[in-house]
Amino acid sequence: MAQQTQVMDLLRFATVGSVDDGKSTLIGRLLVDTRQLFDDQLEAVAHASVSRGVGDLDLSFVTDGLRAEREQGITIDVAYRYAATPTRKFIIADCPGHVQYTRNMATGASTADLALVVVDATAGLKEQTRRHVCIAALLGVRRVIIAANKMDLAEWARDPYDSLVTDVTALADQLGIEQPLVVPVSALNGDNVVDPSGAAPWYDGPTVLAALEAAPAGGWAGEGKVGGRLPIQWVLRHPTGRRTYAGMVDGAALSPGDEVVLLPAGIRTTIRRVATADGDLQVAPVGRCVDVDLTDDTPAGRGDLLASAPLPEVTDHLTATVCWFGDEPLTAGQRFRVKHTTRSTIGFVEHVVSRLDVNRLVLEDGDALEANDIGVISLSTADPLVVDAYTSNRITGSFVLVDERTNATLAGGMVGEPTFAR
Repeated sequence: MAQQTQVMDLLRFATVGSVDDGKSTLIGRLLVDTRQLFDDQLEAVAHASVSRGVGDLDLSFVTDGLRAEREQGITIDVAYRYAATPTRKFIIADCPGHVQYTRNMATGASTADLALVVVDATAGLKEQTRRHVCIAALLGVRRVIIAANKMDLAEWARDPYDSLVTDVTALADQLGIEQPLVVPVSALNGDNVVDPSGAAPWYDGPTVLAALEAAPAGGWAGEGKVGGRLPIQWVLRHPTGRRTYAGMVDGAALSPGDEVVLLPAGIRTTIRRVATADGDLQVAPVGRCVDVDLTDDTPAGRGDLLASAPLPEVTDHLTATVCWFGDEPLTAGQRFRVKHTTRSTIGFVEHVVSRLDVNRLVLEDGDALEANDIGVISLSTADPLVVDAYTSNRITGSFVLVDERTNATLAGGMVGEPTFAR
């Protein structure tokens, strides 16, 4: 049983790419060919396909669940699906490809270990595909699998595939993405998605599913580049009068006996006990929700953070990279509610420093960001935040900007500047 638990780890991946390149069809093919759907689900997809006049079984309808999505033939919202094979479990985020839904795509990629990028091999890398890969890299995704789709339309010629490999390799080198794999597939027919196909005898690599099963998992909640972190979500008051602190561990594991610092107050203490609903833990791994008992009484509350060395920075001034989702431009002087881990405070944009050209990966001077732009801003906050650089920790290095009037999320932010931009 222990061996099975170790093998059956969980991979979170986001499917991204430009509109009409076949993302939803590929995910539908994965789910159908690995027998993840019940008969009534297949019947519902078949009924929707016939009613829309698109054939007997349009696999894109497996994930496109909104009525507007089916009527318009595009993905609008992020669709999450769960799947399992004998060796691995998956959480799949099928992200929209249309430029106006870039904010939804960023949401789907924010907790992904890997990006499955679907590209129409007959068209090559489009600007929106480059934008999505760029955003995925900004969000800390360092591994990608490229599904060179619609190879059947290219009659499985090798030239389009080789051209795509060249473009993908160059983009990955610029973004710091590790060893991208390009798999020639036909999502419509199922070639090289789950089962190997003889249609491309010149390709001897894994199928999409085999590559997903072999990919490393778990990087979304911290990769050990910083000390342990516990953003406090709840303060639990016990009949004895003691208070314990609940939250999710990230950055590195925490254990009883570890010296930690309560931030931003700067109070040093020691973990006495780590409790869960299933009993006490001697090691609380990254991603585990726990209840921590400290040896000292502290004034800790929701929004504070317990950290082991090396410690994060406590600051009320940030330089950050943001993906701007608002319809109106982002300019200096605007005020937002900043939500960072479990803390919420008021933030002011001091300057819009630059805008990222996603085609050339160059930061250009600018004083405003338009909808779906990526850029660098300087931000001041009314209360200090406890942050790590986003490249070190995706949890404590990220935040969102929220409209105080409408509660709409207008930007996703990452502490620090893009490491790949010139």
